[in-house]
Amino acid sequence: MANIRSERSCETCNTPYCFFCTMKESNPSLRKAKIANCFKQIPLIDNQEHVLILSSLWKIAMAHPNDPEFPSLGIFRCMATLINRGINDKDWLNKDQNIYIPYYAAHIIGSYTMNKPEFAIKAVKSGVIPPLIELLRGKISWVEQRVAVRALGHLASYDASFHSVAEHEEEVVNLAMEIASTCLEVVYVEFVGAKEKKSRLKYQRDLLTRGVEGVEMENQKAEEWASQLQCWSLYLLNCFASKEKSVNLICRQNFLKDLSEMWGGFVNHSSPAGVGLIRILCYSKIGRKSISELKGVILSLGNLSRSSDDWQYMGIDCLLLLLRDPNTRYKIIEIAAIFLMDLIESRRIGGRSNVGETIIRTLLLGYKITKSKIKDVRVERALEEIWGFGERRKREKMMSEEQLHEKKVLASLLKQQGKQSFLSGEVEEALIKYTEALEICPLKLRKERTVIYSNRAQCSLLLSDSDSAIRDATRALCLSGNSHVKSFWRRSQAYDMKGLAKESLTDCVMFINGCIKSESRKRIKVPYYAARMISKQMEATWLFAAARSKTINVLLHNKVKESDGREKIWNEERQYDDMMRIMKEKKDMTTIIEEPLIQKCDGRRKLSSCRRGKV
Repeated sequence: MANIRSERSCETCNTPYCFFCTMKESNPSLRKAKIANCFKQIPLIDNQEHVLILSSLWKIAMAHPNDPEFPSLGIFRCMATLINRGINDKDWLNKDQNIYIPYYAAHIIGSYTMNKPEFAIKAVKSGVIPPLIELLRGKISWVEQRVAVRALGHLASYDASFHSVAEHEEEVVNLAMEIASTCLEVVYVEFVGAKEKKSRLKYQRDLLTRGVEGVEMENQKAEEWASQLQCWSLYLLNCFASKEKSVNLICRQNFLKDLSEMWGGFVNHSSPAGVGLIRILCYSKIGRKSISELKGVILSLGNLSRSSDDWQYMGIDCLLLLLRDPNTRYKIIEIAAIFLMDLIESRRIGGRSNVGETIIRTLLLGYKITKSKIKDVRVERALEEIWGFGERRKREKMMSEEQLHEKKVLASLLKQQGKQSFLSGEVEEALIKYTEALEICPLKLRKERTVIYSNRAQCSLLLSDSDSAIRDATRALCLSGNSHVKSFWRRSQAYDMKGLAKESLTDCVMFINGCIKSESRKRIKVPYYAARMISKQMEATWLFAAARSKTINVLLHNKVKESDGREKIWNEERQYDDMMRIMKEKKDMTTIIEEPLIQKCDGRRKLSSCRRGKV
C-alpha cells in the first residue's frame, strides 16, 4: 500500500491532506491519524485527484477486502458522503472527473462488506444505506445501480445488518424486482444498442473497459455487467425471501414468469440467477402456492431438470419440493412426472447422491390416490412405468446369473438387429428392435442400456419425434453418469427442434468438451456441425436477444407509421421475415472458427469462445 503512487515524492507535494503522501508515513500511529483525517477532509475539499484516490482505494478494497485498517478509520462515512454529494450536487458531479466518484464509492463499500459482518455493521452505522438506495433508484445510471445493489446485497446477507436494510423493505424489494426484470433492456437501449460511439457516455465506456478502446470490448463488458446487475438484484431478493420477508411481493405472477427466464448463462456462470430465487421461494408455503399456479414456470423447471446446465439440481429440487406439498402436488404432477421419470436411474447430480431413488419415492407417494386423480393418460402410464421399474428390479434380484446372461445375450441380438435395420434405412423397424432390447436387457447392465437408449434416441430424431429423443438421450446420460458424449449431441439436436436454445447450447458444449477429452491429438478440430449449432444457439441465447427483438419491432412499427401516417396490422409471417432480415444485415452474426475454438480449461462446461470471466 505504501507504494500506491510512487511517482510522486513527498517533498514536491503541496496538497493539504494528501492521501498518497499520507500512505508513505512511516510512523504507524501518525499514519493512522492522518488517514482518518484524510477520510474526513476528502468530501469537504474540491480536488481533481479525488478520482485517483478513490480508484486506488477501490483497488485496495478489491485486493484486501478483509483488512480492517480503512474500515476502522472512517472510509464508509467518507464514501457515503461522496455518494450523497454526487446525487445532490449535479454541478459538482459534472465537474472534472467527479462523475466517476459515486461508482467507486459504492464499489468500495460493497468490497469491504462482502466477507466481514463486523465491517457491514460499521458501514450501516456510518450511514451508507440511504445513499445506496438513492443509487438503486437510478438517480445516476445503471452503472451505479450495479455496484449499489451489490453493496446492499452484502449488507442484507448478514443477520447483524439485515434489519437496517429491511427498514426500507418494500422499496428495496420493489426496486430490485424492477431492476431484475428491466435491466437488460435498459442496458441495451442506453448502451449496447447505441449505434454511434458518441451516444455512449464516455465515463461508462472508461469504467467498462479500463481504457481499452473498441466497441467489441465495450459490448462484451456491458453484457457481463448487465448480467451481474440482474443476478445481484436477485441475490438481494434472495436475502429477503430466505427470511420469508416480502414473499407475497416477490411472488407476483408477472415477476415469477420473468424470473423463470432469467439465466446467468456463460456470461455469469457462477450465479444460479432466476432458479436460485425460485428454489428459495419453494421453501415457503406462499411461494409454492404461487409457483404451482404458473404452468410456464413449471415447464421451465422441467426443462432445466433434464438439461446439462450447472443448476440442473435446483430445477429438480424445486419440483420435488412442490410434489411433497399436498396442496401443490396435484397441480404440477401431470407436468413434473413427465420430466422426472427420465431421471429415476440417476445416481449423482450436483453433488447429491441417490437422486433417482429420491425422485421415485416422491413420485410414488400415495400411489393409488395419485393415480385416481390423474386425468392425463401419458402421466398415468409414466407412473405405472416407474412402479413397474421397481417391481422389475425386485424380480431381477431373484434371478440366477444364468438367467440374467440369457437375457443379456438376447438383448444384444436385438440390438444388432436394430443396428442392421437402421443401416438399411428402416428406422421405424430399428426403433422397435431397440425397444424390445430395452425390455429384456437386465437393469444392472447400465453400459449396454446406455447405448441402446442413445441409439433409440437417434431413431426418434430421424422420425422427427423430438420429445422421445430427449427422453431417451436423458436416460442414456443418467445411466452413463453424463459420460456418453453422443447422447449430448443427440439431445442438443432434439432441443433445437423444439426451439429450446439454452438447453441445446449447454448440451452442445458438453458434447464438444467430451470430444476434446476423447481426442489424443494435440491439434483438436471441432466438428463443423457442432460449431454451427453453437453459433446458432449463442445468437439465440444472447443476453440482449429479447431487448434487441423488441427494439427492432418498435423501429419497424414506427417506420410503418411514418410511411403512411396511420396504424397497420402486419401479417405475422411478414413481420418475422423482415425482422430476421434486418437482424442479419445489422447484427454482426457470431461465427466460430473450428481450429482454434477450444483451449485447455477447467470446469464442467467451460468453452473458450462461449464463456467469459466474471469481473
